[in-house]
Amino acid sequence: MKSPVVKRSIVVAGHKTSVSLEEAFWNGMKEISGMRDMTLSELVGEIDSNRQQGNLSSAIRLFVLDYFRTRAANAPASPTPAQETRPQA
Repeated sequence: MKSPVVKRSIVVAGHKTSVSLEEAFWNGMKEISGMRDMTLSELVGEIDSNRQQGNLSSAIRLFVLDYFRTRAANAPASPTPAQETRPQA
């Protein structure tokens, strides 16, 4: 059975390191770096320089989680199915 964790090499602050993340987190990182018009290495470098504790993989997971949570919280509310069928007054 294939592991859901993917290990990739990436250059951070001029040195090569390996990072193990689930594919969903790699995809999230690619989306975020694209939206910020930066490379994946630049984004990982930013996360690395701002982390308070823990390993790099954990810091990346927390960053991606926080990014998408914030984006979801700031998104316009979608009507619930009950609101969609309610007649307008």
